[in-house]
Amino acid sequence: MEGINLAGLLGGVGLFLLGMTMMTDGLKLAVGPSLAKLLHLWTATRFRGLLFGIFATALVQSSSAITVAAIGFVNAGLLPLGQSLWVFFGSNVGTTFTGWLVAVIGFKLKLEAAALPLIGIGILLRISGPETRRGAIGGAIAGFGVLFLGIGFLQQAFAGGGSSLNLSALSGYGVWSILAGTVLTVLMQASAAALAIVLTLAEAGVLPLTEAAAAVIGANIGTTATALLATIGATPNARRAAMAHVMFNLLTGVVALILISPLLQGIAFLRDWLELGNQPAVSLALFHSVFNILGVCLMWPLTDHLAKFLEGRFRTQEEESGKPRYIDRNVGLVPSLAVDALHREISRLGNIVLDAARQRSTPDGDGPSAWPKVNPFPPLSRAILDFVNEVNRH
Repeated sequence: MEGINLAGLLGGVGLFLLGMTMMTDGLKLAVGPSLAKLLHLWTATRFRGLLFGIFATALVQSSSAITVAAIGFVNAGLLPLGQSLWVFFGSNVGTTFTGWLVAVIGFKLKLEAAALPLIGIGILLRISGPETRRGAIGGAIAGFGVLFLGIGFLQQAFAGGGSSLNLSALSGYGVWSILAGTVLTVLMQASAAALAIVLTLAEAGVLPLTEAAAAVIGANIGTTATALLATIGATPNARRAAMAHVMFNLLTGVVALILISPLLQGIAFLRDWLELGNQPAVSLALFHSVFNILGVCLMWPLTDHLAKFLEGRFRTQEEESGKPRYIDRNVGLVPSLAVDALHREISRLGNIVLDAARQRSTPDGDGPSAWPKVNPFPPLSRAILDFVNEVNRH
């Protein structure tokens, strides 16, 4: 790799990942306690769930934190799976904020001048209150500075590589660029770092815009590997969330690849109309956001069908226990049958509660590891209440 500073490249990637980790951890500690309350308030409709996923992910720079919070609400029976999908889709759009961070700030500031004061101020805040919200914010600020420092090293690494590393020959081979973006993301387990490298290559004039856009699609697809790894030993709802994430990213990636030329033409027009400048990095950040928003539009009419499909997958014995066994709409039409069926279902619910209490109170049991991952009580009790209300209306 003549003309490219390999040590600077590795150091830049390392500093970028370290900065992202520090910033994410700090922001999660600073605003984390408010996430659950906001999630409960902002998921009444699919549009509000989508907005929550976008802005919360952009704020804490961690789609996994938002996804885990949403899954927790689904597991507790407080949020329907179909409604939670919009939080997941919004989270995908929110992750595009990192590209804007790199393109708009990272390539337009003298990074050393901005990064070093941020690191100093952040660390002072961190050590002045390590267990407080002030310390968490300080860690986030320091991470912000380290992230900028990493971008600076990446720029320096490719500064002299434009002539020796001419990737214009890749033009027309978008599949290879997608593969490269996917592999980079899987290896580094961070699409943000892969995006930073792609944006830096494009800004240095090393990578043609079309191929850089294909690599951005690959980085988006590469995040599904992390989601799939997270399903190992996870709850059924976590597996469904991961599958929804995979399906969304694959659908979005395929459509973006098919429409890559008209999308880039439209983005050039939009960029000029918004007066964002003609830097390749800005075009790529806009492309990343636009094709994820396009994916949301494509999923809008499909989400109910997707939710039903996912609810039929990864089922466990506990979830089957949470489904009514004796009551349904037909039984509710006959009062005598409705009373008998309701008595049987309530008795069954009582047995489920007693079994759960025994599991938690038996001293020689297997402990929390043997407890069911899904609590069947909330969905079954809700079904009983709905049945009673339905019978009372007749």
